[in-house]
Amino acid sequence: MSPLEQVTWNLDDLLAGQSADDPKLAVTSLLEKADREAEAFAAAYEGKVAGLDPAGLKQAMEKLAEISDLAGRALNYAHLRFAADTADPENGALLQMGSEKATAIQTRLIFFELEWAALDDEQAEKMLSGDGLEFCEHHLRNERRYRDHLLSEPEERIVTELSVTGAGAWSRLFDELTSAIRVDLPPAASETGTDSDTASDADTGPGSGSDGNSGEPVSLDIALSRLADPDREVRRTTAEAVTEALQPGIRTRAYVFNTLLQEKSIKDRLRSYPHWLATRNLSNEASDESVQALVEAVKGRYGLARSWYRTKAKLLGIERLADYDRMAAIATDDRKIEWEEGREIVQSSFDSLSPRAGEVVGRFFDERWIDAPPAPDKRGGAFSASTVPSVHPYVMLNYTDRRRDVLTLAHELGHGLHQSLAAGRGIFHQDTPLTVAETASVFAEELVFGRLLDAEQDPAGRLGLLSEAVEGQIATVFRQIAMNQFEDRVHTARRSEGELSVERFGELWFETQSELLGDSVEITDGYRSWWSYVPHFIGSPGYVYAYSYGQLLALSVYRLYEERGDEIVPGYLEMLAAGGSRSPEELGAMVGVDLADPSFWDNGLDLVAGQIDAAQQAAEAVLADRN
Repeated sequence: MSPLEQVTWNLDDLLAGQSADDPKLAVTSLLEKADREAEAFAAAYEGKVAGLDPAGLKQAMEKLAEISDLAGRALNYAHLRFAADTADPENGALLQMGSEKATAIQTRLIFFELEWAALDDEQAEKMLSGDGLEFCEHHLRNERRYRDHLLSEPEERIVTELSVTGAGAWSRLFDELTSAIRVDLPPAASETGTDSDTASDADTGPGSGSDGNSGEPVSLDIALSRLADPDREVRRTTAEAVTEALQPGIRTRAYVFNTLLQEKSIKDRLRSYPHWLATRNLSNEASDESVQALVEAVKGRYGLARSWYRTKAKLLGIERLADYDRMAAIATDDRKIEWEEGREIVQSSFDSLSPRAGEVVGRFFDERWIDAPPAPDKRGGAFSASTVPSVHPYVMLNYTDRRRDVLTLAHELGHGLHQSLAAGRGIFHQDTPLTVAETASVFAEELVFGRLLDAEQDPAGRLGLLSEAVEGQIATVFRQIAMNQFEDRVHTARRSEGELSVERFGELWFETQSELLGDSVEITDGYRSWWSYVPHFIGSPGYVYAYSYGQLLALSVYRLYEERGDEIVPGYLEMLAAGGSRSPEELGAMVGVDLADPSFWDNGLDLVAGQIDAAQQAAEAVLADRN
């Protein structure tokens, strides 16, 4: 067994002493205890919230935190088991059972949120003025921001009860469908007699058969990673194979998307939200105006992405990129970085930031908080689950030994560091709004990127790294806004046109991608179906713009770190440790960033432009050497 195959997580910490031998019994036990506590809480407080004094409010919130901890342990355990193996019916059944029981508990407690929101401002402020409420004060203030969008208690109970067979069920189905997609890859260059130095290692790894080219189908994640192959024919045939693999279930996935679009439309109408993105903006503590300013600022700089793609076409020796060329490796010596080396690079980068950061990250490796190898039925992509403050986060990866995977490892451990430091704020404030959730992850990527660049002496290798960094910026800042625009048109079209066909989804995807890429990239007909595996559109509508928001914020923080060094580290770690206990503007101010400044987005985009300019200068030097 390779070192990578041994990097699997141990989820037992979530079970609070329950035996993992019978997962269903363990999860049921935790949820039944939470249910009993919820019944007792309702008996003590239902109809009485308006009569609480500050001490009584503190006591009630402490009890709610205990209930949330029990239910959170159980539900996170079920979710993480399912993510590791979506095809195991026992994992699916466990997740469904856990979701149903957790929903019943949530339904029983709805009264508290509604009674709290119904208080007049003067009374609420008087209750919040007491001592000891710091662990929940910001949360309670945020809850009151939803007052205009809450339904009656019976209606809220119905909506919550039905959620387990509504959005949650459809999202689970989509995950199962996409995790089951298998791609029949054509032979790679190494199998067709081409120089082996240009063959990709992206498709190798546990769960991929052997090397991913032996005729055995591979997971979608492994197939997509081969789009970085330096050989254009490999990229083209891989893209065609992905398109073919997406076809069999695309109408089912479109039906799932249609159903969720309509469900959201109904909920938005019933709750009097003015537009499809309003609820996401509210949860992100971002005004509609600031989000629109972000979108328009990024769209106004789409030319930066197009400029890079034209440069990249020259480097690849082709007239114009096709969509499958966008992530092609510039350097033909894109070496393999196996797990142990990747771990050392990431660990030493966090150590260099601060001993505290290095210590926290080290625990993820040492205490089995990471699940790294790809597997046939494992959920695609990567994430860090904060779970509950009384336990610790867990990180999931699909590590395929590429240099990009090292940056992904750093990214997710940045999240893990953020979540771990914020755990001291308790269950109401551990998690931040999405708009600041990427601060530590992007910062960590930049740290590791700098280390990789310093270690690379070869000009072509340095150009390869710089190009990867630029393409990461394009993907996170520009492509996410293009996907936001796809969502915007899809939600709008579903509300005005009715159920959308697969072809209509493809048209809207083509339109919004074309607006970003212009004439710098040819969009092939097959690419029109590639919207159909993106989970954010299904499970987290409106999510994607937060990547762009968070990236520009994180880059601004990292620029301060480059300028002032260790001077900002205490404030930076304090910001991370604050979690969601303050507004995004207050969190930014802790490290000297003014999110209220109208020019903030343009300043962030100027940083991206500078990185693109540096990569283009390196490209011109390499091209001159070739000539």
